[in-house]
Amino acid sequence: MKNNEFHSGDNGPKPLKKLVKADKGQEPYHGRYEAVHSEYHGKYEAESSEYHGKYEAEPLPHHGNHEPDAGEYHGRYEAPPKSGYSVQSHKKSMYEPLREAKGRKHRKKSKKSAVLVNGLIKFVSVAAALVLSFTLTLNLPILSDRDSGGNISIINYIKNLKPAAKEGELDKSGIQNNLNIDPNAVNIDFNDGLDLPQLIEGQYSILVLGFEPDEYNTDVMWVVQFDIGHGRLNILQIPRDTCLPDYTSSVTRKFNSIYTMGDPNINPPIQRTVNAVQENFGIPIDAYVTTTCPDIVEIVDIIGGIPIHIDNEIVFEPDKVIPAGDVTLNGDQAVWFMRFRKEWLTGDIGRMQNQRRFMAAAMNKLMNIIEDEGRLKLYSYIKEIYEKDLMYTDLSVGDLGKIADFASTISMEDAQVNMVPGEDARFYAADGNAYSVYSVHKQATIDLLNKYYRPYQTEMTSADTSIVELVTDYEYELYDDTGATLEELESATEPVRDPNVIPWRKEE
Repeated sequence: MKNNEFHSGDNGPKPLKKLVKADKGQEPYHGRYEAVHSEYHGKYEAESSEYHGKYEAEPLPHHGNHEPDAGEYHGRYEAPPKSGYSVQSHKKSMYEPLREAKGRKHRKKSKKSAVLVNGLIKFVSVAAALVLSFTLTLNLPILSDRDSGGNISIINYIKNLKPAAKEGELDKSGIQNNLNIDPNAVNIDFNDGLDLPQLIEGQYSILVLGFEPDEYNTDVMWVVQFDIGHGRLNILQIPRDTCLPDYTSSVTRKFNSIYTMGDPNINPPIQRTVNAVQENFGIPIDAYVTTTCPDIVEIVDIIGGIPIHIDNEIVFEPDKVIPAGDVTLNGDQAVWFMRFRKEWLTGDIGRMQNQRRFMAAAMNKLMNIIEDEGRLKLYSYIKEIYEKDLMYTDLSVGDLGKIADFASTISMEDAQVNMVPGEDARFYAADGNAYSVYSVHKQATIDLLNKYYRPYQTEMTSADTSIVELVTDYEYELYDDTGATLEELESATEPVRDPNVIPWRKEE
């Protein structure tokens, strides 16, 4: 053992007696305690051969405790190979007939499968070609379009079909020359993005008429205008008793009789009402929707009812009652709610106030359908209403879908409801009798129309309307400012009840 080697059992390192100058051929100096020039392996490290651990086998392939030697393992009971004998050859010869039979069967199946696959590929290819050809044909502009004068594809033709236009088509030639478009509001390149046949770019107005059960007079008269350019909805209520002496032969001269008793030379009848709206209120009508009370019943039931708050019990008839509280109106109850007027102090005006509340609730329902059930579900409702003939309209299914999409983007605070300003009056008819009617306040109405319903037209003047005032010395102006947003109507209360009217439930 070298003198300069350190041993853990000694008391310490022994001093060197003499320093010897290293020759150039000697190993480099490693320091006092540096190991000799060999790789250090530690106290218990093995020599410079590969270390296998205390119990590790020699560097031969490991076969496990009971694994046989490098010979082929045959299993516990398998016979050892004899000289000139091969297990594999024995097994092959033993099962060769069976394998050959299976091979023939497999080849037959493979051939049959190949034939089926080839046939399937050919069928899919032909079907794909037919579908592609059919799709291309549907999209080719091969049909003439009466409205545009050009050609349209079959798909667009189907989308533009109006199977519910049983009231007929509107004649828009007269109004097109009197639109009075404001060039400062609409330039020639203006496009509101709504792909509809509009009289004025930026807006779309629909006349909505709801008929009484006998389908003779109209009970509901609304002009629903979508101000697309400003993202708003404006609804104008026209009282059913509005007196328009020049538009109906009815002895009372009320608006609700124009459809049935208007100028017989104007057809279809819906055109009579459209003309009255355009010539008195200056709103170009793009389309119409008409329905009846029985149809409303089914429409409301289709969409699952209308949730609303009822302040006090409404007894439409002794056996037709709507309870107070938060209720979901079914179809029948919806009609009772909109037609009820017996107990309202203001009669038909009170009924119109309730109809406003119904509008707000219906708009909320539309939003909920889109949010909870999706747009496709809404379209399925529209399709079902169409198929069941529950309303007449010159709107196509595609048009209704576009309008519903736009309506769903409008907030409740951007939806305004107004009523034509006026007051109750007496109309003395040719038969010598006086009838209770609604007289329009002309200037107040013009101001209202200019503010909300003519966003892209020049301002209306008294010379632009056919309104006839029965009362010029107004007794009251209670209805001159009755505008409200649908958001405000959500929390509106019921109209004032007449204390002198005996409710149905109290009548003997």
